[in-house]
Amino acid sequence: MREHYFSADLIQTDPILAYFDYKHLPSNLQGVSALFANFAELLYDDVPRSAERTMAFRKLLEAKDCAIRAAL
Repeated sequence: MREHYFSADLIQTDPILAYFDYKHLPSNLQGVSALFANFAELLYDDVPRSAERTMAFRKLLEAKDCAIRAAL
């Protein structure tokens, strides 16, 4: 599993990215959360900033939260 980190500059541009950090989670949940962090990075890199991209981040965060709860 790759260590994931969004820089302060990226978080300043899109504050929602801070919620995709997973280093604080127990090891059994980091793998689940890392999948969503990796996808958030792809979304940031490949999709132009827009209201739809913001909504995609929100929906991705919602899905991540559901997956984490399911893994508990």
